[in-house]
Amino acid sequence: MMNSDATITCDVLIIGSGAAGLSLALQLAKEYQVVVLSKGPLAEGSTYYAQGGIAAVFDANDSIESHIEDTLIAGAGICDSAVVRYTAERAKESLKWLIELGVDFDREPDENGEPRFHLTREGGHSHRRILHSADATGRAVQSTLTSQALSHPNIQVLEHCNAIDLITSGSPEQSRCIGAYVWNRRQEQVLTVAAKFTALCTGGASKVYQYTSNPDIASGDGIAMAWRAGCRVGNMEFNQFHPTCLFHPNARNFLLTEALRGEGALLKRPDGSRFMPDFHALAELAPRDVVARAIDYEMKRLGADCMYLDISHKPADFIRQHFPTIYEKCKSLGIDITAEPMPIVPAAHYTCGGVVTDLNAKTDVDNLYAIGEVAYTGLHGANRMASNSLLECVVFARAAAADITAKIENTQLVKEIAGWDESKVTNSDEEVIIQHNWHELRLFMWDYVGIVRTDKRLERALRRVEMLQHEIHDYYANFRVSNNLLELRNLAQVAQLIIESAMLRKESRGLHYTLDYPELANDSSATILTPPKRRI
Repeated sequence: MMNSDATITCDVLIIGSGAAGLSLALQLAKEYQVVVLSKGPLAEGSTYYAQGGIAAVFDANDSIESHIEDTLIAGAGICDSAVVRYTAERAKESLKWLIELGVDFDREPDENGEPRFHLTREGGHSHRRILHSADATGRAVQSTLTSQALSHPNIQVLEHCNAIDLITSGSPEQSRCIGAYVWNRRQEQVLTVAAKFTALCTGGASKVYQYTSNPDIASGDGIAMAWRAGCRVGNMEFNQFHPTCLFHPNARNFLLTEALRGEGALLKRPDGSRFMPDFHALAELAPRDVVARAIDYEMKRLGADCMYLDISHKPADFIRQHFPTIYEKCKSLGIDITAEPMPIVPAAHYTCGGVVTDLNAKTDVDNLYAIGEVAYTGLHGANRMASNSLLECVVFARAAAADITAKIENTQLVKEIAGWDESKVTNSDEEVIIQHNWHELRLFMWDYVGIVRTDKRLERALRRVEMLQHEIHDYYANFRVSNNLLELRNLAQVAQLIIESAMLRKESRGLHYTLDYPELANDSSATILTPPKRRI
């Protein structure tokens, strides 16, 4: 029998253990007690798998104004310009903080033989401004942050723990987050975590799609929990599909970094001809939404299973030096990227929308913050520019830490929280229902709410997701929680938010492309959804 009386108290509860969560933890743990929840092992998550790098102006020939302009252009006209400026201006100091922690970015000799950072270029950037660690930057960042967090006396890490729901007090119009209920999978136990402040650092929701470059944990948990707690969400219709995921049955989630195209890789049809010059003046370096749609179009036009990414015209030593992870992975699958092209398809990669926050990463609910891919800050607009994502994590983790530090001494910890009540539920004997609903959800999201949309497809998807929501609600009310049930519940909620947001946008902009409204609207802004209980 599960023990439902376990309670943990802390100053700050951080839900998520990637770049956003661990950056925040390390900023706050100098003075405060921090609990970090990790759904899997601490090293698992989207940060670990990020290959490309982090954007910041380190080159004297580059400028913050250029970084801002490139981000605004990639965002297709609906970025929040103040947020873009705020982020770009703090990029260099944020990366210097990572470097001081021990992140080892690649260097090269300058004209005088002195070491300088090797900067690469990716789609949408007008200059080389991407700091990277070979083609495994996320792993370098995650490994450094993980080692620092595990050795810190004020950070308690709880692995294999899913947050179930946030705990709030007060009225719907002025609620305050006081902690969360947490499912400890190892001990099959629901914990009550009481905290002065809570931060959602849970990543995105790309697992809502059949094909994704993300790890399995990217199930939109933070977005769904925040919505249920009364937070607004923004721009959920803008789901970025990475153009180049390796097409191979034994590597369904393996990403081929945009830095490949930054270093000269070409996109080709099965007959070896290039096609990106037909779609955009920047060809292979066009923004991701353009490249993903072009690949999708060519695949459908030709009836092909995939397109190809070719860097074999570059020297073999250059390829092995700059892309060792990709070279070894492809080699293990029988593909020699120094001599032949790589088969590729687009895959769901990044959630540009999320929980609405301010410049301090604060949400609509008092004492609740959202940082990184879970959040909608206004930075990405209708399309995230490459290598701005890890940057956003660190910049807004530092902002949230400063805001929490300024408030924490005057904030009381609420210790008297009702424990988790499962007296009226039983163990499920039909897990197959969860699996069936899971596969149905991800398949119709891919077919109806994917790279190219129509009104009919969206209406069909909305009917399906509403039916699933009813089934999941009944199941959740009658059976004990499990990892699959919690993720399915959250994915279904996020799917509905994506569909409703897409139905509201009567134009094609950035990552949202609909055949019924193929042109840009004259007047456009962010799509903001408000939970029913907060509507006035």
